[in-house]
Parts: sequence; structure tokens; C-alpha cells
Amino acid sequence: MAYLTESQVRDKVKNIPPEHYNLHLAIHSAISALKDSFDIFLSHAMRDAGIILGIKQILESSGKTVYIDWLDDPDLNRESVSGKTAEKLRVRMRQCGSLFYVYSQSSQRSRWMPWELGYFDGVSGNVAILPIFPDGGTLEFENEEYLQIYPKVDFTSISHKPAIFVNRSKSAGYGDFKTFDDWRSGSDKLRPA
Repeated sequence: MAYLTESQVRDKVKNIPPEHYNLHLAIHSAISALKDSFDIFLSHAMRDAGIILGIKQILESSGKTVYIDWLDDPDLNRESVSGKTAEKLRVRMRQCGSLFYVYSQSSQRSRWMPWELGYFDGVSGNVAILPIFPDGGTLEFENEEYLQIYPKVDFTSISHKPAIFVNRSKSAGYGDFKTFDDWRSGSDKLRPA
């Protein structure tokens, strides 16, 4: 099992021609408007938009449905954020079975991500951190201690299909993990004891 790196995620979308990319987004928006539930709400910094599509592809290739605000609700205007924006996100979060908090170098500057994390944790508790490591670098949660209480998401490939796992702690070893489906439906959310 392994955490994702920025280059792994970028590789998923780098070979998509721009005309296919725009068509994909238009089709995705039309289909998403009809959906009333998703497996994963992807909480992320807008600065990470370039890697978010790759993360979405990885998650969807494992059979999960993923909500991304600017894809699924393109009418949400980031230039004119209001209480209506927050209410729309609350409705969407209640339609999702879990929240993955995409932790990156950019997420540390997001004002919305901590709010989404806290709201979703209060609603269902199905919250996990999806760290995206810079190539050749590390990520530390030292300045955001509250993130240390949540399990982490990592991946493995089984027959060329990525499998999603949620684990209590990388340092605790791999004996303390669950598949995504078992974690989401179970009572043990893999938080510190």
C-alpha cells in the first residue's frame, strides 16, 4: 500500500487532449446534476485543481463516485461566495457517504477545507485524510494537529484496479487498516484509541 504523489496523480490527466478534457467536463456536469448521492466528497484546495482530476480518475477507477464542487456544481461561483454557497455544500455533503480531505502543500491555505472537515465529521464521522506527497518530499501535520486524529487513505493495485484502504496510522504498520467499504460501513472509524 502506498500514498499518492503529485506526479502519479498528474500522470492520470497529462495525456488527455484539451478538446476531450472540455467534453469530459461538460458530460460530467450533466450527469452529476442527476445524481443525488456520491461515495466520496473530495475536500480540496482550488490551487490543487490540476491534481484533483487525477485523484478523481483514480478513485473512480476503483468503482467509487466522487463529488467535486466545481465539476458537479459549476454554478457555484468562487468569486461570489455567500451563505448560499455554504448551504449548497452542506446539502451536497449530506449526499455523500464519506469525505476525503486532500492534504497537500496548498491545503494549508484553504479556508473552506477545515469547515468542510468539521461539518462532515459532525454529520457522519466518515472522514479520512488523503495525503498527496510532493515528488521527493514529505508532508507533516505539525501545524494542523487536528488532522492527526483522522485515518489516512492509501492505495494498492489488485489486478490493475486500484483498491482504496483507510489506515489508522502509517507508523502503526499495515495491521490496522480496512478497505474503504468496510471502513465506511463499520463503526470503527480508525481514530486514535
